[in-house]
Amino acid sequence: MNFKRLQYFLKIVDIGSMTQAADVLHVAQPALSQQLATLEAETGQQLLVRTTRGVTPTEAGKVLYRHAQAIMRQCDQARVDMRAAGAGLSGAVSIGLAPGTAAAGLALPLLQAMRAHHPGIVPYLNETYGTTLSELVMNGRMDLAVLYGGTVEVHGLSFLPLLREPLYLVGPAGLTPCPDPVPLRDVAGLDLYLPRPYNVVRKLIDGACAGIDLAPRVVAEIESASTLKAVIAAGLGATILPESMAREVTASTPSWRARIVEPAIEAPLALCQSDHLPLSEPAQAVRALLLGLVRDWPRAPLPVRNAPAPS
Repeated sequence: MNFKRLQYFLKIVDIGSMTQAADVLHVAQPALSQQLATLEAETGQQLLVRTTRGVTPTEAGKVLYRHAQAIMRQCDQARVDMRAAGAGLSGAVSIGLAPGTAAAGLALPLLQAMRAHHPGIVPYLNETYGTTLSELVMNGRMDLAVLYGGTVEVHGLSFLPLLREPLYLVGPAGLTPCPDPVPLRDVAGLDLYLPRPYNVVRKLIDGACAGIDLAPRVVAEIESASTLKAVIAAGLGATILPESMAREVTASTPSWRARIVEPAIEAPLALCQSDHLPLSEPAQAVRALLLGLVRDWPRAPLPVRNAPAPS
């Protein structure tokens, strides 16, 4: 395979039409078709399905599309790194920060540190849910992500523990406040608004409740931070949140919070990156800044001194 054929293949899949892709690439359609046929011969796989409406990738084509995106991204970064050699780091670095986590508090300090130490690096910050961020990192479309999790091995990803956040019960002002701290057994009997079972925080809650032979009384499953705030403001019920988000909710909404104990539950925050795609030099520099910020974090951090060198 050569880079030109991969570029052609990516463009065909993006546009969904051989004819339109040929026009955009300024290549004759027969020549583009021949390049695709050569690529299919090299891979030994049919990569596209041709219909009257255009072309769509086969399952093998989807796999190649993901890898080709990562390959071309690395080639682009290699060019940037070579141009920038000896002239200071520059280029784009994408960082995911899971919302409703302590990661949100790292955004501004990270931007300030990057401006001070590596002004040539252009950061792209993306705040979305951890499952989406980990998929972007796995596919090579994002360099780094700070999210809850990392306690279970995931093929294609590596996790470096950063810190732990205790979970808090957060209730509306109209609900009689629970004692602080509050035993989990008292929490499980309340009407709770929690995320879906695949969410890391929900898994921690379900696991802790199962350990004391209880099940949380979940009246609705909500993934939106703004909706959870609205639920608390309307007095519909309570929720369980990591400390950082619990503080944010109680600071902006008439409500109270109580740390959960017996057992205490802690959400592990981790730095996520690919375990097989190498980080660019700018991404390595941003990673180092992130780890430095966590070491200075006011909460009790997990050890990061034995962090593996970036690949």
